[in-house]
Amino acid sequence: MASSYGHRKINISKFLVTQHVNIKKWCRSSRYSESFQILKKKELKLSCLRSVLQVIVHFKLKRKCLNLTKDIKMPQSENMSGGYVSLNEGSNVYNSTTQPKRTNTVLESVKKAIGHAIGAQDSNYLINGNDNAKIVASKLNGRELKEIKTISKNTSIRMPSAPTPHSAESARLLGTMPAELDDIELRSVQLQQSHSRDSISNACDLRRVPTDKGDIMVAIQGNISKPAILTLHDLGLNYASTFTGFFNFPTMRALLENFCVYHVTAPGQEEGAPTFPEDYVYPTMDELATQLLFVMSHFGLKSIIGFGIGAGANILVRFALAHPDKVGALCLVNCSSTQAGWIEWGYQSLNTRNLRSKGMTQGVLDYLMWHHFGRSPEERNLDLVQMYKSYFERSINPINLALFIDSYVKRTDMNIARTPSGSPQAAATLKMPVLNITGSLSPHIDDTVTFNGRLEPTKTSWMKISDCGLVLEEQPGKLAEAFRLFLQGEGYAVGALNKLSRAGTVEMLNY
Repeated sequence: MASSYGHRKINISKFLVTQHVNIKKWCRSSRYSESFQILKKKELKLSCLRSVLQVIVHFKLKRKCLNLTKDIKMPQSENMSGGYVSLNEGSNVYNSTTQPKRTNTVLESVKKAIGHAIGAQDSNYLINGNDNAKIVASKLNGRELKEIKTISKNTSIRMPSAPTPHSAESARLLGTMPAELDDIELRSVQLQQSHSRDSISNACDLRRVPTDKGDIMVAIQGNISKPAILTLHDLGLNYASTFTGFFNFPTMRALLENFCVYHVTAPGQEEGAPTFPEDYVYPTMDELATQLLFVMSHFGLKSIIGFGIGAGANILVRFALAHPDKVGALCLVNCSSTQAGWIEWGYQSLNTRNLRSKGMTQGVLDYLMWHHFGRSPEERNLDLVQMYKSYFERSINPINLALFIDSYVKRTDMNIARTPSGSPQAAATLKMPVLNITGSLSPHIDDTVTFNGRLEPTKTSWMKISDCGLVLEEQPGKLAEAFRLFLQGEGYAVGALNKLSRAGTVEMLNY
């Protein structure tokens, strides 16, 4: 290996052998005592020592040949100092990712070279560490070199290799990264098979309850000795299509350990229901609410927690207004408390006419999809939309649905109002706690806001869940958590729900 400065050519290896004594005296000088102590305290491999000595000799040769001043610039190297220098124009490049170029003294250059070789993180340990070191002279390949060894009583320190310019640049660009990545062991992960909609509906105990307006079907899910939750569905749906997917959610499945769920289906809305005769008079919304008394009497229920969607929520509110002592709490989704407007009345009247004469037409199908999902549901969840369209086309009796829609569109105003604070109560309102929920993409947001303004603010919570129209299907996790906290706030035992909410995250991902 040779180096040329001007017209002189010097053999570096030969120079190292002949000048090791001068190098030893130079390192022991008071000016470089700190660097020498670092060298004494760390075991250096011969390759690392050779690279350090080459840097020192390279510096001394350049100083002698070029006769520079006292502060000499070292050759631009990524390991020694900052920015890159263009060979043509001399301007700095990559200034945003490299250190600024500046003048370095001899001491700073040696410190940086030694620091890269032995690791700066151990410098304090080396300076303050064990002084039991010996300098051993040895011969390698017939050449006498100095080898510095540290003899430790307890541990042996392995010398890390000096970084290359490429690795140093990568570290600056990408940031510091750990040298070793520890293995991570997953524990307490339990995977459970998700239940299908059919398995949930088939697990329910179906009962037909006689009422003054005919029989209605009730599906019982859970232990009947537990507190009762009574559910009611929306237009075009029934208990199986509305609540089986929601109660299949992991958090809601834990409800069965604390509650018994009674899924009530409106007359003629179950799958495979026979068509009502032409002279059949479908119950009004108030009469449908009265039918819940027959259900509670049939199963011996003293109080219920109501869970209703759309038209079902309207029925539950009417029942709670007529029998406040039989309702402990209400969770209502997309509930309307007013009578139908002209636009709604016109669309629904056209839908009922088409359902009676033509069956499930495209116009009726589009209106039902808008009623449940809002605008552009295909952009959010195409599979869910296709499933509901297939259900509306194949599983619903169109004539029975027309009767239910006609009863809902002819609903009357509930005549409830919020009583100002400090004034005597002049109008009827709900006395039990109410959780009023809607989706941010639902077409019924204004109805829920109007309904919320007619309730007592101390007993009502209004919630708008983002990124969904049909809350039970598009955001079941958020609704389940809100319902759990609502029940817990009302004093119901939800210990199993709390435990599952903390530990069931992995199972939710498989849903």
